[in-house]
Amino acid sequence: MSNQAFTEPSSTRVFAGSGGLRIVASTFGAPDAPPVLFSHGGGQTRHSWGAAMTALGEAGFYAVSLDLRGHGDSDWDPEADYSLDTYTADLEAVTRAIGRPAALVGASLGGLTSLILASRDHSITALVLVDVVPQLEPEGISEIGAFMTANPNGFSSLEEAADSIAAYIPHRKRPRNVSGLKKNLRERNGRFYWHWDPAMMVGAQHPDPAVLRVKLDEAARRVACPTLLIRGRLSRVVSPAGVAAFRALIPSAEFVDIAGADHMVAGDANDAFNAPLIDFLQRKVKRNTDPAASASMDGGTVNQQ
Repeated sequence: MSNQAFTEPSSTRVFAGSGGLRIVASTFGAPDAPPVLFSHGGGQTRHSWGAAMTALGEAGFYAVSLDLRGHGDSDWDPEADYSLDTYTADLEAVTRAIGRPAALVGASLGGLTSLILASRDHSITALVLVDVVPQLEPEGISEIGAFMTANPNGFSSLEEAADSIAAYIPHRKRPRNVSGLKKNLRERNGRFYWHWDPAMMVGAQHPDPAVLRVKLDEAARRVACPTLLIRGRLSRVVSPAGVAAFRALIPSAEFVDIAGADHMVAGDANDAFNAPLIDFLQRKVKRNTDPAASASMDGGTVNQQ
């Protein structure tokens, strides 16, 4: 593992996902360090993990944050295939391209994807689920869906988009400088739209909750790697009952409940999120000290931003 300190801007790497779709990622850290793959929640982008990626890179890991298909700079699926199995196939393709056993960190949609892959691929070194468990609270899920579909005609300005976010997560202080929203929005004909494919919200992308619960419970039972669940204490998506049910499925799983954080834990409480994440990965992920490990890297194109 490289001992180089990384302070330069992150790099962009492009992977081939399932069916050849372009999956765009930001990376931070030494490429020969233990890899950690971040998968964001529905409607978010790879930039939601910025602070965590920097912290992990500086702690000696190779952090890779993906734009899931249909999000950010990754391709939209021409067949509108946004099923959980397809997201999982994308993540599996990225792990193969990395070429070495990786840890998975996933929030919400990205967490479910990571859970399923970890249940199938026992080379995964660790699993971190961020405010997501098999037993999800219907009201919280409905709130997310309502927010994502509330502005089909976009926003007249970044300020208007910031007001919408502030109304959705009132516990988080609204930023004075809203220019950072440009990473999550795209301008078309003078209006700003969330940068994700609206086709994600319709059709077969949303399986019957009871069927999904059985699928996720079965996946959790098959997870063999060290596992950590990080919950936002204000979450309306993951309840204490959901946490208890999850820990019954994976008795060895560790659990952290972060005060003052809602469903978007990493953004609500950066330091409080990063500390237990890094502690867990440093304790559970075996460090790869073989400099030749980087020779196994393949399948991606690296560009500096």
